[in-house]
Amino acid sequence: MSIPTEPMGSIPRPRYLLDGMAEHAAGRLDSAGLTRLQERAVSETVSRLEALGSPVVVDGDQSKPSAYTYPLTGLANLAPDGVVIPYADGHTRQLPRLTSGPFTYGTFAQTYLRAALKVASRPVKQTVVAPSFLSLLYPADSISGYSREAFLSDLANESEKEIRGCLDAGADSVQLDYGHGRLALRLSPSGELLRDFIALDNEVLGRFSPAERARIGVHTHPGADQDSVHSLDVDYTGLLAELFRLKAGNFYLQMASEPEPSRALKVASEYSADDQRLFIGVTDPIDPRVETAEEVEERVLEAASYISVQRLGTCDDAGFAPYADDTSTSREIVFAKIEARVRGTRMAAEKLGL
Repeated sequence: MSIPTEPMGSIPRPRYLLDGMAEHAAGRLDSAGLTRLQERAVSETVSRLEALGSPVVVDGDQSKPSAYTYPLTGLANLAPDGVVIPYADGHTRQLPRLTSGPFTYGTFAQTYLRAALKVASRPVKQTVVAPSFLSLLYPADSISGYSREAFLSDLANESEKEIRGCLDAGADSVQLDYGHGRLALRLSPSGELLRDFIALDNEVLGRFSPAERARIGVHTHPGADQDSVHSLDVDYTGLLAELFRLKAGNFYLQMASEPEPSRALKVASEYSADDQRLFIGVTDPIDPRVETAEEVEERVLEAASYISVQRLGTCDDAGFAPYADDTSTSREIVFAKIEARVRGTRMAAEKLGL
């Protein structure tokens, strides 16, 4: 037995891909040319992860415009003035606003998965956006002829189709991004919005068998865009006390950047179920300093004092570039952090006699 360790998802895009995306947007590079650059970036990313000894690999979101809005690619029923997400450093991200129904995905994540499977020799995890995050697209003042209830039904169906499509296409596992979970407690301190999110996601997750849900995970973090967060100051325990009601088998928990990790680990241990594996964040994507393998080892051993090793895994706190234009961290630093995570996890497993 060993301790599983997995990357979270996004990795900064190489400069040639960023330049190609800009050229494509300006009409100077055709879609075929952009696809070739994306395929090159995916191949290089997967190969690098495998060379570092990562037991599970991801495509690094190389072909996604962002980890959150990729399903909206090509949709015409959107306006740009949707929900604004503020970050601690003052920058913001704004979602589009749905203007009419029905709601459908323009792109499904299995498209990205198939490209990664072509070049990977190890199991591939596919990251997807949680339906609850996309529920923020629906405007507060409603849409004439298309109720919120109809939208949520369409959204749940599209999300199920995506997750099932990834599992059927050969994903080792599927991971739902849940960075908006902690954010929900900022937007709605009563917890009502978070409970609505969980209810919607459980509507989707409940459509899968127990064996399928064992391959589905949820990743929570306080934001990690342009080296800034949107909700790190929100009490983590308020989220963790609700999070494990989600019908998922794996939970990826930001912890390296947490001010009081022991407090959060204790709550995670108390509220999680015996059949839920907890992947603990041991590297901080916002900290430009590369963690040492020894630091990672120490964080794993601390987690093991709260969580049984049979349920323990490790991960990065979050993806390193959730939006394609996020160049705040270099690819070399990212791969160095991942190498430290893999080595440190292995060292901790040996110290624990695994």
